[in-house]
Amino acid sequence: MDVLWKGALGGLVTALIVLASKRGNVLPGILPLAPVLVVFALLAVGAKGDPAGVRTACLSSLRTIPAYLVFLGTCWLLVGAVDYRLAILGGLAAWLAVALAIFLLPQLL
Repeated sequence: MDVLWKGALGGLVTALIVLASKRGNVLPGILPLAPVLVVFALLAVGAKGDPAGVRTACLSSLRTIPAYLVFLGTCWLLVGAVDYRLAILGGLAAWLAVALAIFLLPQLL
């Protein structure tokens, strides 16, 4: 049941983004900043009853901000040169590269 309400909330946010995109371009860009996915992660970690785990999850989420910015910047740069779907794929590839670097490089050094 826990998964069902999380899925419903995610679907609701997705529907809001689609509806907002019919009325303009600013609101669909702002809605993903709502911490829906982070809330799911924190609820899952918090359900274990470990406050330190929630704090660790919060810090890990903060570390992803540079990757998110690289994703958006890459999409912004590529969308003028290639189809928007390829720009998004390029953004995802850049996000993955930065996210892997953020989380794996410290372990390798």
